[in-house]
Formats: sequence, C-alpha cells, structure tokens
Amino acid sequence: MTAAAVAAGRSPDEPIAILEKGKVLATSAAARAGGVRRGLRARDAQSRCPELVVLKYDPVIDARAFDPVISCLEAITPGIQVIRPGMCALKARGPTRFYGGEFAAAEKLLDRLETFEVLGGRVGIADGPFAAEQAARASSARTRILVVPPGGSPEFLAPLTVDVLEQPQLTDLLRRLGLRSLGAFAQLSATEVLTRFGPDGAFAHRLARGSDDRPVVAREIPPELTRTLDFEPAVDRVDQVAFAVRSVADELIARLTELGLVCTTLRVEVGTESGRIHEREWLHPRWFSAADVVDRVRWQLQGSGTATSELTSPVVRLRLVPDQADPVGAHVDGLWGGGPDERIHRALSRVQSMLGHGAVASVVIGGGRGFAERQTLVPWGDRPVPAHPPDQPWPGAISSVDPSRWPTLAPTTIFPAPLRAKVYAEDGSEVSVSARGALSSAPTAFRLDPAPQVADSNKLHPITAWAGPWLTHERWWDPSTESRQARFQFQTADTRAWLFTLHRTTWQAQATYD
Repeated sequence: MTAAAVAAGRSPDEPIAILEKGKVLATSAAARAGGVRRGLRARDAQSRCPELVVLKYDPVIDARAFDPVISCLEAITPGIQVIRPGMCALKARGPTRFYGGEFAAAEKLLDRLETFEVLGGRVGIADGPFAAEQAARASSARTRILVVPPGGSPEFLAPLTVDVLEQPQLTDLLRRLGLRSLGAFAQLSATEVLTRFGPDGAFAHRLARGSDDRPVVAREIPPELTRTLDFEPAVDRVDQVAFAVRSVADELIARLTELGLVCTTLRVEVGTESGRIHEREWLHPRWFSAADVVDRVRWQLQGSGTATSELTSPVVRLRLVPDQADPVGAHVDGLWGGGPDERIHRALSRVQSMLGHGAVASVVIGGGRGFAERQTLVPWGDRPVPAHPPDQPWPGAISSVDPSRWPTLAPTTIFPAPLRAKVYAEDGSEVSVSARGALSSAPTAFRLDPAPQVADSNKLHPITAWAGPWLTHERWWDPSTESRQARFQFQTADTRAWLFTLHRTTWQAQATYD
C-alpha cells in the first residue's frame, strides 16, 4: 500500500485502498479506521469512507519496493521466502536459537526494518505459514508481535471467519451451509470434505485445522548475467564496437558455462549518443558462442552497411542480456541423435557471418490464399514467425479446392515468377472463363511461354484431366489492386499436375505437383 501511495504522489496517512479486480486488496490505517476492509467492493468501500482514495494494484511497483526490504532482512537471517510483496516467511528455529527466543528474534527483525525506515511491520509466529500470517494480522499496532504456542494453531484459528481462506466460491458455499468460522469447518470429516469440495476444499480444510505442512522455501537470487560495456569516448565505427565487445562476450559465455547454462535467446541493447536505445532480440537454433554474440552485435549495428561503415550516431553503451538461458543438458543430442545437425548449423552460421544476417534464411509456412504468399523467409536463427497468421480463416485458399477429387497436398515446385501460358480447346481456340465462371470450352492442352527454369517449356502439353474453375475476387474494394481470377488444376500425359490461374485473358502457371 505504501509503495502504491508514494508512486501516486499520495501520503500513506491518507485513507487509501488498493483495488484488484474490483475488490479491496490492501488499505491504509486511516481507511481501516473508516471501516474499509479487505474483500469489499469498490462501491461498498467508498460508501463507508467517502474520502477514500482508490488506487489500482500494480504488482511491479510492489515488487520493486519490497525487494530492498527482503535484502535488509537477509543481512541478519537467511532463508527468507517471499509469499507476495509485503509478506514473507522464514523458519523460526535458526533466529530463535541465535537471538535467544522467538520474541527476541521478532523484535530484532522489526528493529532492522525500522532502521531502513520501514514502519508498521508486524510478526506472527505459529506452527505453519497460514497460522503465522493470521497471527501477524491479528497483532495490534502496539504489540506488533503475536506468538501462538506450539500446538495451539487449531485453537487460535477456530474463531476466525472462513473469509480468511481467500477462496470466494468456497466461503460463499460454507456460509450458506452455516459454517461461518474456521472451527466449524475444521470439525467436518476430511474424507467428506474431499468428496464434497474437491482438492481445493481439502487444502482449505487442512489450513482451518492448523495442519499446514507447507515448507518454507528460501528464495534463490538468480545470478546476474547481463553484461554492460560503456564507450568513452563514443565509438562511431562498427568494427571498433565488434572488437571491443569480444571480451565481454567471452566473459558472458564463460559465466554461463560455469553455471551449466547455455543462452538460446539474446537481447542486444545499443545506446547511442543521440539518446536513443536500439534493441533487438536474437534467437539461435542451438546456443550462442562468443563468436555468435559478436556476429549478432555486428549485424545489428551495420544493418545494410559494411563492417567498417560509420554509424548514424556514435555508440556510448552496449548491453548483452541473456533473455533465455537453459540447462546445457536440455540441448545435448540424444543417444541416437536429435537436435540440429552440428555440421549443418556451423556451415550455415559461417555463411551467414560472411554474407550478412539475411543471406541465409529458412522457410516458415503461414496463412494465405496462394501458396506463394504462404511462404515466409526467416533469417537463420530468428524466431520463426510467419508473415500471415496460419490460425486465421482464409476463405478461397488453394488447399480447400475440391479435396474429394484433388488432394490438399502443397505443390512441390512454386515458381517465383508465374509462367505465362496459353490454354487451348479441342478446336485450337484459347479457353476463357466468363464472369459467372462458365468455360468457353473444355481445356485439352496448354503451352508455356519459353522459360529457362522449365524444360520443354515451349512444348504442347496435352491435358488428360482437369478440375475447376474456382473463382476468387480479392480486394474488390481497392480498384488499384483488384484481382479477379479463376484457378485450375491440370494433369498432363506425363502424370504431372499443374496449378494454373486465369486473370482476365492471361493464363499463368503458378506451381507443379511432381
């Protein structure tokens, strides 16, 4: 609550309520004095306290403000588990032995918080985390410490309302059944509770009985892997930046190796003298080596230029952030192989490093109406994101044409530039299609215009079977790009199948099914 108030420019002494999903999550002391309680709806809370200041809950602000509090507590006692921002748990045995008792250890923790200007802290000590949390809430502002004797958690929890379980659906049902306190709920049979309320109800029943056996798991601070390189004075050449970043890349990869990790996703942030920060996320088909990191930095800086080209603005800072670091065992080849072939990966990466980032690409199949537009060339190592989402409906897509007669398999060869052709009827006239989709005559043969990529392109190909036409009318609202065409599938005497389109009077061969 205090963090949200400070972020909003309010004083924590004002009546303030923090809302999450339309209900009060936390309140200030002044709001509690006005009758505002956790769980109330916003309208009910404001009716009890008209001057109430309502703020939206932001977990990022809470976590940022609570992290220094945890750090100052860990300086005097290790093994702290963060339950949520503003609340933490720790095992009492160690601090109790060191400071000479549970009450003395709790006072030491509160004194430590006050030293860092964290006021209003409370401590609850009980057999389990749930009972300890309720003890901390039940402690008064004067005593601030409430100790539940060993084995006394069931008796302490019995008079509390079922609302403290923080399971709205379960507590509403318990209230309708007349079970308004934890003690009344705890008297039910565990088997009957599991049968009637399921696993969530059985867990709440164990909490009500004081049988909270959840262990306290100390937080593990993740290692700092981000590496920062500052340039003084600023550098304005790509090769100078690439040379300087080599040592930082070696240091980063060495640190990952010590931890048994490999980096598969790297974010490179480049700060320039103009004040702008250019960042990009790089993926790797296997994992990054130091040379790979240097290559990605160089590609990001040079763009379409060369290694010695000047930058648009001198570089003053460079940050390497491993966004995804996986255990090395997750990327080791299995006993019988698996994963990308190392020789293929190294060869493609080598060619990419010599020719540039976009020189080596892989194909990703996406959505679209034609097979050519379904292909997306993605640079080697980048995230395989198609240009058109494949999960969207594509009415008129080629793969949907008459699947009962023709298979929906994709063509094996798609011509980068469609081949112009002429389709003939039996009497030698060219075949045409009316606006209603009526054929002038049945197609019997076609001839391709001379094309170097197709053998015997000028040869007359007899048609032994055909299907179509399937009319499409795309972008009819845009006269400049309006495309009305008919699609056909032809089979020739050599058992090959062809995909043809007719746009007005122009026939084109789009692809072949070999």
